[in-house]
Amino acid sequence: MLFFALQRLAVLAATLLFASIVVFAMMSVLPGNAAQTLLGPTATPDAVAALSHKLGLDQPLLVRYAGWIGGALRGDLGLSYAYGSPIAPLIASSLAVSAPLAVMAMALAAAIALAAGVYAADRRGKTGDAIVMGASQIGLAVPNFWLAILLVIIFAVTLRVAPAGGFPGWGEPLRALGALILPAVALGVVQAAILTRVTRSAVLEALNEDFMRTARAKGVARGAALWRHALPNALVPILTIMGLQFANLIAGAIVVENVFVLPGLGRLVLQSISNRDTLVVENCVMLTAIIVIALNFAVDLACAAIDPRLRARPA
Repeated sequence: MLFFALQRLAVLAATLLFASIVVFAMMSVLPGNAAQTLLGPTATPDAVAALSHKLGLDQPLLVRYAGWIGGALRGDLGLSYAYGSPIAPLIASSLAVSAPLAVMAMALAAAIALAAGVYAADRRGKTGDAIVMGASQIGLAVPNFWLAILLVIIFAVTLRVAPAGGFPGWGEPLRALGALILPAVALGVVQAAILTRVTRSAVLEALNEDFMRTARAKGVARGAALWRHALPNALVPILTIMGLQFANLIAGAIVVENVFVLPGLGRLVLQSISNRDTLVVENCVMLTAIIVIALNFAVDLACAAIDPRLRARPA
């Protein structure tokens, strides 16, 4: 297991280095200039050049890349061009909204998907299976931003049982959690549809294994065999998809956060792109890459712990 973990850590470090190069290169070739955007279209070339020099935008790419990476390793993400304030607190405050939102959406998706997927697998070819698969197909076809708008109309405008948008801050925990419920549902339902189909397929494959026939032959009840034997042995593909989904929830909630006016990471990225605040965008995208890669690393370790065959060295 130690060799497997060290091997995955080496891959993680190499992937992060490559991701940082790609992110920096892509942001460097994008059109637009932060100095020009800050000064406005009527600014003189001399004023734009002076501000570019002050912000370090006229330095060679390698110097800027080395400064960015060196600062990040020291915990200094630099200053935002648009806000003139340190970037780390901006990202931290945005992540304090996006991370709990992703956790709530993932918990909802997992609860729905595990129950529905196991139920459908247990009733393969029957009415219950058809209903679950039909519902999951509808869930796959529904865009989360459309569902978000629909939830606002029903629960915020018509029934008035939930806020339509905004975030009061974690100083009021109950109100803060209440503000995240509808966005979490809008994000989680779509993810649940995907995970339900994966769970059903994985459990069906486990049901055909010899250990299931042995368990039933020993007198284990069907429900107990499903939850105690089939589902644990089907967790490898399920955990893999859940890891990818959670990373996607962190990175891909831009539209939903804007529908509910949440000051999350996606909204910060969108505003920074509009302001040509490339340093904020670079750090946000790199943080997203770190989360995705770290989650994949954690999922690899979890899957290897569940299935020892995955950590076996090749002959």
